[in-house]
Amino acid sequence: MTTQTVQALDVQGLEKSYDKLRVLRGVDFEVERGSIFALLGSNGAGKTTLVNILSTLLKPDAGTATVNGFDVARQPAEVRESISLTGQFAAVDEILTGRENLILVARLRRVKDAGQVADDLLARFQLTDAANRRVATYSGGMRRRLDIAMSLIGNPPVIFLDEPTTGLDPQARIEVWNRVKELAGQGTTVLLTTQYLDEAEHLADRIAILDQGRIIVTGTLAELKQLLPAATVEYVERQPTLEDVFLAIVGATGNDGAAGPDGGLGTDE
Repeated sequence: MTTQTVQALDVQGLEKSYDKLRVLRGVDFEVERGSIFALLGSNGAGKTTLVNILSTLLKPDAGTATVNGFDVARQPAEVRESISLTGQFAAVDEILTGRENLILVARLRRVKDAGQVADDLLARFQLTDAANRRVATYSGGMRRRLDIAMSLIGNPPVIFLDEPTTGLDPQARIEVWNRVKELAGQGTTVLLTTQYLDEAEHLADRIAILDQGRIIVTGTLAELKQLLPAATVEYVERQPTLEDVFLAIVGATGNDGAAGPDGGLGTDE
């Protein structure tokens, strides 16, 4: 007899409306443990609403969702103990040092040996040399790394990263990408929302495209590329990018949203 594997995230038929505006229209997807799942969508597609439901900040109108095996509607306390949510802007105290920020969060979460936990995370995120500097002196990439480190205190099995590299320069984005890859490599499940197509292409094990409140396609990057016609050979064979896939699929549904600068999708809802 085989034991059924519990997915890190299991979303079935989620619906959510604000008055007459239907934001989610029956969203379905699953995320395997220890993987990076990227959620792509244009402005107003429903990404933020979906993350807020999964993190128990909103209640769905219909459908079900489980996080780490716990139902978001019936077991919200257990869900919150299983997750960490990192928003678009680093939630760090600029007056405190990096180490003091980590110790403060560890104490608030009643974690034992707060100082040792802080030191371990500083080393893990390559911030040891800046540990005793005020965060006001940190670069954007350092702040984001510290923010993600803070979200890992207590070792949550699932982490939601909402636009984790918004406003960062290319080098800082790569620094954050490396840390996110390490998280998944160590067993943490990551749900990533991003406006950068290249970010999803670089990081995600699987990608879902959310359009007009529905998941219209889910798969690996290779699987999504197969949805486009085969590349034609002139002088050089050009393979489709994730941007090509996204625009082709979303365009086919009638959404007139276009990609923004640097392969972005514009501001989320």
